[in-house]
Amino acid sequence: MLAALERQGTLWLAFIRAAHRLYIESHQGGAPRWIAGWLDAGKPPRLVEFGRMNRFKAAVPLVLRPDLLLTPGGLAACELDAVPGGIGLLGCLSRLYELEGFSLAGGPDGMVAGFREALGWMAGMPDPVTAIVVSEESSMYRPEMQWLAGALAAAGGSVTAVDPAGVAAGDSGVRLAANGRALDAVYRFFELFDLDQVPGGEALLEAAKMKQVRLTPPPKAHLEEKIWFALLHHPVLAPHWEGLLGVAAYEELRALVIPTWVLDPTPLPGHAVIAGQPVAGRTLQSWDDLAGLSQRERSLVLKPSGFGEDAWGSHGVRFGSDLSQPDWAAAVRQALEAFPTRPWILQPYRPAAVTDAPYWDPGRGEIHAMAGRVRLCPYYFVTGETETRLGGVLATVCPADKKAIHGMPEAIMAPCGPVRE
Repeated sequence: MLAALERQGTLWLAFIRAAHRLYIESHQGGAPRWIAGWLDAGKPPRLVEFGRMNRFKAAVPLVLRPDLLLTPGGLAACELDAVPGGIGLLGCLSRLYELEGFSLAGGPDGMVAGFREALGWMAGMPDPVTAIVVSEESSMYRPEMQWLAGALAAAGGSVTAVDPAGVAAGDSGVRLAANGRALDAVYRFFELFDLDQVPGGEALLEAAKMKQVRLTPPPKAHLEEKIWFALLHHPVLAPHWEGLLGVAAYEELRALVIPTWVLDPTPLPGHAVIAGQPVAGRTLQSWDDLAGLSQRERSLVLKPSGFGEDAWGSHGVRFGSDLSQPDWAAAVRQALEAFPTRPWILQPYRPAAVTDAPYWDPGRGEIHAMAGRVRLCPYYFVTGETETRLGGVLATVCPADKKAIHGMPEAIMAPCGPVRE
């Protein structure tokens, strides 16, 4: 499996590049206009303008992290994060596990070395002077980003982790507020929906537009949407994806990515149906039909697509089989009424396989085993036009009775490596 994960990085990079090209083609009339309509919904016009600028045409996120469920049928991708947390956490854990004699994917310094290499490629120079800007919304990740900055500095890099007030953008470029040092690059650790709450955020984007600083991830809000998985599975768009990705990569991605639909309430003509049968055994003509499904039929997941405070982590996720009939109907109504300014997506629930995972119980001072479901998060650092480096793989194991797999207090989080013989 590790070899497969190592190869997967170039596939995700090809996907993110193809996604941006498809978005631009939609704006220019070379692909259906409704693609850009979905992706631009609810976003400020100025932010949409930034995403379409030629200045950022070739720019891609520095780090790509798919969320892969370890299911009985193999890996299944449920999300792709272009502003992922966990970089510093996994970097720190990898070093600690290496001290205990474990062999790890990416090695003990894969996360630090991968981030450093990707920064250099993005900026076009070795060890660019860089600030990792962590917003208040993302402040829970600030300690791990401070650890990452310290590890990069110890390795010879010039990286500092700061809050937004720690950088100042002006006529002379972007500088560290503390000492006035000019910055070559800024790593944006906040999602673009939060831009209005980030002091100096607009000025930072303007500075990137004027080539005063390299900004990553680039200001492409359309790439921070979960809608892309629905577009990948849309049958009408197959020729576009095949042209952008090649047939083999397109088929590989479709097999890996969980089928996804956008809850667009636009009425269909009488002869039309929703493609793909999101509910097993049923053909739907309207998303309103979801509200009346029985609990047995509601093995489904509802999620806000991306541009909002409830679209990261597991904040806005609704599991159909866990809700009462009235609560499920209300969730469906919420999703449909939010369109088009806040699109939601629907996915079938794919349960991860249950496995026994060992963990250290500090209260008892001994190792125990927990039956849990596993999510794997490989971290790919973009190091070239078509090249990526696997920095490490973080496993999150949640109790078997939990459907959402994330960094909850009950979870086990550990770096991954090859299976020991």
